[in-house]
Amino acid sequence: MPKVKLIRIREEILSENKNLADSIRADLSRRRTTLLNIMSSPGSGKTSLILRTIDLLSNSVSMAVIEADLDSTVDADKIAETGTEAIQIETGGFCHVNAAMLEKAAAKLDLDALDLVILENVGNLVCPAQADTGAHLNVVILSVPEGDDKPLKYPVIFKGVDAVVLNKIDYLQIAPFDRESFWEHVRALNPKAAHFEVSCTKGTGLESWVQWLKGRLQ
Repeated sequence: MPKVKLIRIREEILSENKNLADSIRADLSRRRTTLLNIMSSPGSGKTSLILRTIDLLSNSVSMAVIEADLDSTVDADKIAETGTEAIQIETGGFCHVNAAMLEKAAAKLDLDALDLVILENVGNLVCPAQADTGAHLNVVILSVPEGDDKPLKYPVIFKGVDAVVLNKIDYLQIAPFDRESFWEHVRALNPKAAHFEVSCTKGTGLESWVQWLKGRLQ
């Protein structure tokens, strides 16, 4: 009986994506442009954090935003209203941004004129964790209403980031969220990740976030 030949399509695809992501990262580094990939569930506050970041850094940091959604320009329109250049990726059903998508979007930007490019990835805690976009910095946002158990349910995304942002801390007084337990789980998965607690609505805690980000620019 002939042997069955196994073709590992997933491994090949991930390898190709990683090679392209490394190339993107190297090119951006040569230009001294930092790519920040922000991930979270829908409604956690990705766009709100980006808008706050623009407000606090736009006078000292030149930046653009790449927005990714299944089929919408809602968030890109909000970014554009600030005067910041926004590029929209419509993923057409893909649940994350990969390096090829990022490369096409970045080609529409004058990267040599930018200090920072922010990617708002598609909203979920699974798929974006598995695809390297070429980013120098990866950040995950969790909002208090989502619950403190998410690092246990979605460990991969928390393991692979440079910073974890807990948003909507103004809900701590009314939501059953165990703050100490949450950070304990995060530290167990990723002891090197920076930690921030913010309320984008109230403007709380954002100064520490933007100072960290400024310090990590190329």
